[in-house]
Parts: sequence; structure tokens; C-alpha cells
Amino acid sequence: MNDREFVALMASTMALNALAIDAMLPAFPAIRESLHVADPNRLQYMISTYMLANAVGSLVAGPLADRFGRRPMLLISIAFSAIGGIATGIAPTYEILLIMRTLHGFFAAGLGVLAVSVIRDRYAGDAMARVMSIIIIIFMLVPVLAPSIGQLVLEVASWRKIFHVQAVAAAAVFVWTWYRLPETLPVAYRQPIALPVIARNWVSCVQDRQGLGYMMAAGVMMGGMFGFLNSSQQIFFDVFDAADIFPIAFACVAGSMALANFSNSRIVERFGARRVSHAALFGFIVMSVLQFGASQLHPEPLLLFMVLIAINMGMVGFTGSNFGSIAMEPFGHIAGSAASFQSFARMALATLIGAMTGQRFNGTTAPLAEGFLVTGLIALAFILWAERGKLFTRPRRAALRPKNPPT
Repeated sequence: MNDREFVALMASTMALNALAIDAMLPAFPAIRESLHVADPNRLQYMISTYMLANAVGSLVAGPLADRFGRRPMLLISIAFSAIGGIATGIAPTYEILLIMRTLHGFFAAGLGVLAVSVIRDRYAGDAMARVMSIIIIIFMLVPVLAPSIGQLVLEVASWRKIFHVQAVAAAAVFVWTWYRLPETLPVAYRQPIALPVIARNWVSCVQDRQGLGYMMAAGVMMGGMFGFLNSSQQIFFDVFDAADIFPIAFACVAGSMALANFSNSRIVERFGARRVSHAALFGFIVMSVLQFGASQLHPEPLLLFMVLIAINMGMVGFTGSNFGSIAMEPFGHIAGSAASFQSFARMALATLIGAMTGQRFNGTTAPLAEGFLVTGLIALAFILWAERGKLFTRPRRAALRPKNPPT
């Protein structure tokens, strides 16, 4: 498999999670009416339960991939993603739908964590950050298009068919992976499934200052993004009365993240992942202050909100792949376990922050702006701690796979 096909396949695999979340956003009102959900804020649980279960599932997927290889575990995750879409689409009540979303999220955890492990098997350092940025550019096409896909499905069928579309997409990626993806983890580097080994690997992730600091910063920044994801439908429908342009507006915001990742892929090896992401973090904080100021306007102009949120999500795009790549630098020899633990920590932290931000929705954009500002400042504190106060440096270690397999 050449590099271009590899990038496309990894992006498609990771995008199945985004499709499972973003395509259903326009269907919130239809789901609420069909399943008799009284409180509109409860609909956000369809996102939070999926992502939290996805985080927990990451702890299982990584060690299994370190033991049995990336390819078989990735195929299992994709297969269960298809099954989860079918099961969610036939849920008779909202409570059962949440259960199906939880199971879907748990078994689909490997879509993200195993893809990162496969990528880490082939790349390291700034090169990995560049490849991750390219992958995220393709991956971001799904958040750009998913709400429009969901809206198109609603034009001709019920909201349940949106989940069936997800199942079909997963089945297509399964076939592609089955025929084209080779195993990337040599047998010599596989590790047994033993609690002491797993615990040792996880402890290594926590004990490494760089890995822990950037992992936590990435989770906090994702939390701000998830806060927008949770409340985006209500913001456009209720605050701005702009339901008709929601898919387009959401696509513009997602597009700004894609543009940021494209730019990152072009500059990260020249300037370094740290310099780029640190500058973006400061930009995020400044834009959050401006966004909070805009939220105090009555009424707040929709165009102003769109410009500020798009720029801020662009800053998140510059930090995401870079923070994740820096956090993985020290763990080439245990990429599966490290990716699973870091994915769990990032996703769990981001889900909780996003859920708290979303549940604070009060008919204005102020809670979202406040969430952005707080998460930006906390992320900066983690980065300062990880780098011992020295920002904008170049990488200090190559983080390549050791020459001899671990014992």
C-alpha cells in the first residue's frame, strides 16, 4: 500500500466516528418528537454517551492490538461500528437508543486509537505530525459533509436511516481494510496481555512529563470543541433562528479546521510541532476573549459569531494533531498501549468538559465562550508544566522505535 492510499484509508477509518456523531445533528428535533424527549438538552446525551464509551473502549483496543496485531483488531472495530449503526437505527425508545449509542461507541473505539497506532508504527516526530495533519484534512471532510448528509436523508426518509447510512459506510471501509491494509506491528514487538504489562505501560504514560502534559492539554482543548459540538444545533436553531443554514454553517466551522490542518501539514516540519501548536494556543485564548465579548452583545450578530468560532476552531486544528504527536513521541515501543491510554484520557476529559459546557446552554453563546476561555488557559498551564516553562522549542528527542524488541 502506497502512502497516498494509506493516508486515505486511515482518514476514512477515523472518519467513521465523526460520521456517527455529526450526521445525526440535524435530526435532533425529529428524534425528540419521535421518541418523546421533553428536555432538549437531553438530546446531547446521544453525543456524550457515545464519546465516553469510546474513551473506555480505547483502554481495551490498544492492549489487544499490541498482543494480536493492528489489522485484526481494526477489522473487528469496523465490523462492530457497522452493527452499532444498524442497532441504533432500530431503537424503539430514547433510553434504548442511548444504550445502543453506548455500545456502538465502546466497540468503535478502535477506529481512532488503532489508526493512530498504525500511523505511529510507520512515522515518528514531526513527520508523524505532518502525516496526521494530512489525514485530518481528509477526515475533516466528514464533519463538513455529515450534517448535509443527515439533512438529505431526512428529506427522503426517517431519522433512523441516518444510522443505517453510517453502517453502510463502515461496511465499505471494512472491505477496503480487509483487502489492502497489511499488518504494521512485527511479531517481535508484540506484548502479552498481562495486567502487569498493561499497568507498566499505562504507568509509563503517566510518568513521562511530556506525554502526560500534552495528553492533558489535548484533552482540554478537545473539551472546548466538544462543547461546541454538543450545543451547536441549539445555538443555530434557538439563538440565531438559523436552522435552514445549519448544515452550511457547521461545514464552514469544520472547514476552518480542515484548512488549519492543511496549513499545518505544510509548515510543521519547517517550524516544528511545538512552535506551531504553542502559537495556535495563544491565538485560541485571544479569540476566546473576543468571543466572550461578542456573546455579551444583544443581539449577537450571526456573522460575527461565525467568524470568531471558525477562527477559534482553526486554532484547535493547529493544536490537535501536534499535541497528539508530541504526546506520542516517547512511546514508539508501546504505541498501541500508549495510544489507547492517551485516547481514553483525552476523550474522557474532553467528553466531560464538553458535556458540562453543553448542559450550561441557556439560550445564549456565553457558556460556550466561557468554556473556550477556561479550556485555553488550562491547556496553557499543562503545556508550561510539560515544557518546564520553555515554549516554542524544537523536539528534544526522536522517539523512534528501539533497535531491539522489548523484553
